[in-house]
Amino acid sequence: MILPFILKKYSAIKDKKIQIFLIHYLNYNPKVAQRLIGKGRVFRSDMSAFNPSDIIDCDEIFIGVFEGQSRGLKPLLEFKDFAIFDKPTNLMVHPISKNTPYSLLDEIRFHFGEDANLIHRIDAETSGLVIVGKNKRSEVELKEMFQDKKYHKSYLAIARGKIEKELRIDKNIDKEGLLIGVKMKVCEKNEGGKESITIIKPIKYNKEKDLTLVEAIPLTGRQHQIRVHLHSMGHTILGDPIYGIDDENAENYLNKTLSSDDRFTLSGSFRLWLHANYLEFSYKNISYKIYSKNQEIIDEFF
Repeated sequence: MILPFILKKYSAIKDKKIQIFLIHYLNYNPKVAQRLIGKGRVFRSDMSAFNPSDIIDCDEIFIGVFEGQSRGLKPLLEFKDFAIFDKPTNLMVHPISKNTPYSLLDEIRFHFGEDANLIHRIDAETSGLVIVGKNKRSEVELKEMFQDKKYHKSYLAIARGKIEKELRIDKNIDKEGLLIGVKMKVCEKNEGGKESITIIKPIKYNKEKDLTLVEAIPLTGRQHQIRVHLHSMGHTILGDPIYGIDDENAENYLNKTLSSDDRFTLSGSFRLWLHANYLEFSYKNISYKIYSKNQEIIDEFF
């Protein structure tokens, strides 16, 4: 198994404060040094982690750093300051622990170095377009663009049932707060939650499968927004392993104890059929309109 974090060994100077040693002797940026120590990634020889105020008491120290490993995924498009990846399904964009074997961040750091980073995230099973900043300045500018909603994006989804006309789903979203911590719910505006609006445009209905291919346009950016909005209208996305199945099996899915066969039986597919298909934004006075080249969702529907 390839681990995303590797340990780098350095000769140390005893009686130096660990943070000072990282900054003055290993030439780490002060903020980076503070973050590495704060996240428990600087170790003694016995693998005990240093605290920020600790004095070095050993001859060698180890630093856990992220070094991206490639499995052959290349960016769809590359520009001077940023790149676009067309992420496949079942790939996390970011490692969730030191034991995550592979994520999109591996490819990002492999291709563009340690200063490159994700601008936004999509769920592991959601496929499609992800923007990557290649340096710290572009990362800040592009993240501000997303925070200020100065972009347009749309998804393709395979929804259960027949959707005959355009839907504007204007329902607040809040954490469900029950068994599954990541699960969201819709609620009345006077019941709290965050304002959430999704436009659903039907593209084609498959009568034999009783499925509708739709374009989903989120006007807000809430967790699981498209999934929970479609589910609330009785049109759960095909293959959704959280919405539309019972909580016990959804929890089993999240804990990776749900078998592939049971998942298929319960959700209708081996994956969530939601795909980030289109991005439109401006950067340094240049407009970009980008479509995914991944056609798997079209092939599955037809």
